[in-house]
Amino acid sequence: MPRLGRPKALLFDWHGTLADTFEAMYRAVEETLAELEALGLEARLRPPGGGRLPEHEALVAHVRERRALPAAVKRARRISRTEIFEILFGADEEAKHRAHEAFDLRYAEHAGDARPFEPDVRGMVGRLRRAGLRTGLLTNRRRALLGSELRQIDGGGWEALFDVVMCGDDVPRRKPAPDMVARALDALALAPGPDTWFVGDSTTDVVAAQRAGVRAIFFNGARWGPADLVRIFPPGHAPEAIAGDFSALEALALPPRR
Repeated sequence: MPRLGRPKALLFDWHGTLADTFEAMYRAVEETLAELEALGLEARLRPPGGGRLPEHEALVAHVRERRALPAAVKRARRISRTEIFEILFGADEEAKHRAHEAFDLRYAEHAGDARPFEPDVRGMVGRLRRAGLRTGLLTNRRRALLGSELRQIDGGGWEALFDVVMCGDDVPRRKPAPDMVARALDALALAPGPDTWFVGDSTTDVVAAQRAGVRAIFFNGARWGPADLVRIFPPGHAPEAIAGDFSALEALALPPRR
């Protein structure tokens, strides 16, 4: 693990980092994909040859043909709806916005099965706060949907773990745009810099962190292997550290004082 020094604040992604909501998420994504034509998004899928990786090309081709996710994607439980929409629509911001809006409506019908990603997630965040670190939660999820999950996950009470919470409907652009990180920094009265870390499980989290000028820490809860970790991040957007679990993250954020 690299020595990054002690941060002042840690901002966390929600799905795939602090919480596991894969089942509901993939159901809502599939329902959104089934409605691509009705949503006016069928023709806006990224054209052949526009994907960065071969598996991105395969995902777009599969969705274009079948209006559904490949079974292997759902089994792997590695990529989020944000990454899926980034792969499908590329730089088409309007198409991604429409897809996220449609997803939110469908996700509301399936939400409620959120669970901690690791058993001691609550304890880990609490220890960081007791050590004097500020904490935040940043998610592309709508605030109403996140609020419901925070109230029910692990018996509730998670709202008290965070000094700031930013959601997809709080900002003009969702991650990987830097808007959410920038708004959280403003709320915490912090300037961009290496003493704020954004911890997330997706390439979009890493890109958002770096565009906002904070440290990008990749949470490898999906257990990507070394060869994959070399290739999944966009050029110029490798994270500054990778934590395979929360004990590693805690050790990284709270190094022994000398």
